[in-house]
Amino acid sequence: MPDLLIELFSEEIPARMQARAAEDLKKKVTDGLVDAGLTYAHARSFSTPRRLTLALEGLLSESPTVQEERKGPKVGAPEKAIEGFLRGAGVKREDLEERETPKGAIYFALITKPGRPATEIVGQVLEDTIRNFPWPKSMRWGAGSLRWVRPLHSILCILTAEDGHSVVELDVDGIKSGDVTEGHRFMGSGRFSVNGFEDYEINLKRNHVILNAEDRAEAIWNDATNMTFAQGLEIVEDKGLLSEVAGLVEWPVVLMGNIAEDFLGLPPEVLQTSMKEHQKFFSVRNPKTGRIEKFVTVANRETKDNGATILAGNQKVLFARLSDAKFFWEKDTRVAKGGADAWLESLNNVTFHNKLGSQGDRIGRVAALARELAPVTGADAEAAETAARWAKADLSSEMVYEFPELQGLMGRYYGEIAGHGAEVAAAAEEHYSPLGPSDDVPTAAVSVAVALADKLDTLTGFWAIDEKPTGSKDPFALRRAALGVIRLVLENGIRIRLQVFFDHQLLRFKLDQMRETAGEQDLFTLEETLSEIAAYGVFGAAFKTAIERVSASNTNPFTPDTSQGSVLSEVEVFMDETSANLLLFFHDRLKVYLRDQGIRHDVIDACIAMGSNDDLALLAARARALQDFMATEDGENLLQGYKRANNILSQAEEKDGVEYSYGADLKFAEHDSEKALFAALDQAEGVISSTIEAEDFASAMATMASLRAPIDAFFEAVQVNSDNDVVRRNRLNLLSRIRVICAQVADLTRVEG
Repeated sequence: MPDLLIELFSEEIPARMQARAAEDLKKKVTDGLVDAGLTYAHARSFSTPRRLTLALEGLLSESPTVQEERKGPKVGAPEKAIEGFLRGAGVKREDLEERETPKGAIYFALITKPGRPATEIVGQVLEDTIRNFPWPKSMRWGAGSLRWVRPLHSILCILTAEDGHSVVELDVDGIKSGDVTEGHRFMGSGRFSVNGFEDYEINLKRNHVILNAEDRAEAIWNDATNMTFAQGLEIVEDKGLLSEVAGLVEWPVVLMGNIAEDFLGLPPEVLQTSMKEHQKFFSVRNPKTGRIEKFVTVANRETKDNGATILAGNQKVLFARLSDAKFFWEKDTRVAKGGADAWLESLNNVTFHNKLGSQGDRIGRVAALARELAPVTGADAEAAETAARWAKADLSSEMVYEFPELQGLMGRYYGEIAGHGAEVAAAAEEHYSPLGPSDDVPTAAVSVAVALADKLDTLTGFWAIDEKPTGSKDPFALRRAALGVIRLVLENGIRIRLQVFFDHQLLRFKLDQMRETAGEQDLFTLEETLSEIAAYGVFGAAFKTAIERVSASNTNPFTPDTSQGSVLSEVEVFMDETSANLLLFFHDRLKVYLRDQGIRHDVIDACIAMGSNDDLALLAARARALQDFMATEDGENLLQGYKRANNILSQAEEKDGVEYSYGADLKFAEHDSEKALFAALDQAEGVISSTIEAEDFASAMATMASLRAPIDAFFEAVQVNSDNDVVRRNRLNLLSRIRVICAQVADLTRVEG
């Protein structure tokens, strides 16, 4: 079985595209070969800045001969139909076979597809791959029609067997395949031929090309850490930058340079970001002071002066870049010392969303919500509001304009300079967190309040204007915001009724919309009414009560047939529907979060079906307790007993057209097991109610487990549907007690068992 080696050699491929391109090359070629009947033992793909390489081991030398049976038209069908079948199958009339089937006599054809040599198949598949390669961006050059990420120079394609190697012939717009490649652009010795993958990899290394990107990254990291350690320093780890730099060089040469004394006073994050974004430099830190004092750069060649000229040029460019950063820092610092009022005012002119107003409008909403959330997180209300008003101030700074990834972090630095307390300054940095599933969650009370307010305002705002995520599309990262709220609540153990705060924000949005459409005569009363309702934090049925209370106290009470009554009715519908839909979205996100922690989907559904399901901490605690309970033998058996009781009861209620929930009476009990179940339910009911009220779900589950034996014994000894109607009704009412008592814990009908 021969091995296949393919190399596509071009001008420099952008680093961000290389890994994906190598995988695409492997997938497209191997899929094409397998579809054509050529299987292989193993495949590996590689990338460097100038080449994509694919190596296949154990490829079949030719595709197998395949026979296919194809069903044709009925015997006696029109001649044109038969001729069409013959053309499609590629057979002659005499090759057809007649067979009797339940639908009559049918023509069948046996089609034989002879195998083809690997060279023919590989050539076709590779040409198709090259011409239809899925580059994110590609270009044309010269007079040909071929598109590639950068001009393609050569194609190496060989099959290697024990008796030698052969070139797979193909010609793509004048670029002919061969067995020749070349090494490093500057340090290589020219073009050379290869006879297989091992020879190819060895010769590339001799010509100063490390083929494997992981090997290049490892070489960079080892040299950099050794170099910095020798000077008592440490390199700042950055896996993304390491991967990118490994894609910029074929022969990495690590060099360490100095940062001018003028810039050592800049915040380390500013230095690190500037060097990474503009120069692709690694930052080198003094572990004793935490200052960034040097940098590591990676050259693509060895030089006679050991990189001195390269370093001098890099340091010259770096000086200019850091001079800009220093200018931004000093200018921003002066503004921050003056209180940064200009920054906050300028945000009034920055649009957040055309339907949600400016950044200034948003800051006002977030600040009001942060004050309301402060008691929930244990923060000082004044500090929470101040932090929320400051949190976005750095968006107007020069530094964040230049480096948007520093937003929040610069807010902390500038907050300290502006004289805000440490908790307010920290909230500016931490309120964006968590952005991803691996991010740390803020724990400081003020930061948590502002982070929750920021995310809840985003979610309620986009729900208010009906801009929800659809399918895989989530342009405003609302799923991430919801997961952020869930993690903030659960990982900080916060008890919060989410719908109350949904309604606070939804009313604010609705009021803003109404300001634009309400008549001048109605505006004052309308604002006063809605503001008072918002103060109650109401939703659902309580909304109507609040309207009645406000109406009764108003000097000009409105009635349902007045314009205000109509408006408030509209608000009520909007609130109910929007709030319920947003909570449903949160439940979907919570399911994903809890499933990742090993909690079953049916257990989560059983807990979501209970009351207070907008209290995520309560919901999660209930789900974990139920999950643990269902993992026990008692839990599983009790579930079966509960479902049996519920099924018998539901069928009887449907058949009789009545609800059996009026209380069973011990005096009608006939069997000892029946009386024992009465006693067990009497004892368990109060305990379960009190433990549920105390949110001690583990104790509630343990008490519920004690019902397993008496329920099993009852069903073992007693026939519920007795011939005696009185006894039957009493036993059905007893089953109703089982259903009601167990339903205090969770909706067990949703648990699959």
